[in-house]
Amino acid sequence: MPRRPDPPADAADTSLAPGAAPLDEVTSALIRLATAIAQGEEKQLRRVIAECREVEVPASWVDELLLQSVLMVGYPRALMAATAWRDGGPSAPKSDPDAAYRRADEWTRRGEETCRMVYGANYERLRENVRRLHPALDAWMLTEGYGRTLSRPGLDLRRRELCTVAQTAVLDTPHQLHSHLRGALHAGATPAEIEETLALATAGMPARRRGRIQSLWNGVRTRRDDLTDTNGTSSGDADVR
Repeated sequence: MPRRPDPPADAADTSLAPGAAPLDEVTSALIRLATAIAQGEEKQLRRVIAECREVEVPASWVDELLLQSVLMVGYPRALMAATAWRDGGPSAPKSDPDAAYRRADEWTRRGEETCRMVYGANYERLRENVRRLHPALDAWMLTEGYGRTLSRPGLDLRRRELCTVAQTAVLDTPHQLHSHLRGALHAGATPAEIEETLALATAGMPARRRGRIQSLWNGVRTRRDDLTDTNGTSSGDADVR
């Protein structure tokens, strides 16, 4: 079967438009892959990669997920996933102009834009909190993380945030999961899409752990609803850690 061409990076995202639910087949497969990468079990990872190929997840989406997984799960699991993806699959691109360090100023600029979108009203507090940990972490987060990696063309921010929700759920990092549940909403994901993402990520987890994640999401969603103004926009909350 011929592979469907990758959509252009600036193509309109209609499959995850506000109000659309549930997740479309290819996005669901991508989120299952994000989950498998975080779990780090090679046999399961290869099974999910086969499913991604079966439903024709665009290769560019998988490449971008692999790259951003370095930020969330580290090099060892990201490299294992990249190896499994390349085995019998598409070859890596010959070059990547967006990776050139001469673009560092651009990475910082677009990192600020993306980070502001994810954190909304909490952006400045996030920066202050991370700077208190170490100024290098703040610079790396903005330029290398949100700019160089998460703002790359090839995968929209909505899907990136849903994949990050899945991975932080698997990693059992509640503060980061809380931030990215909100970030997914800020990026345009619907509550139904986030709930399906959590269902995919928590399948097979012990009931108590699933319950903690569900409780965290319930709190985010309730607070969002409470803070929605008369124009239907959320004013945000204050938990940045």
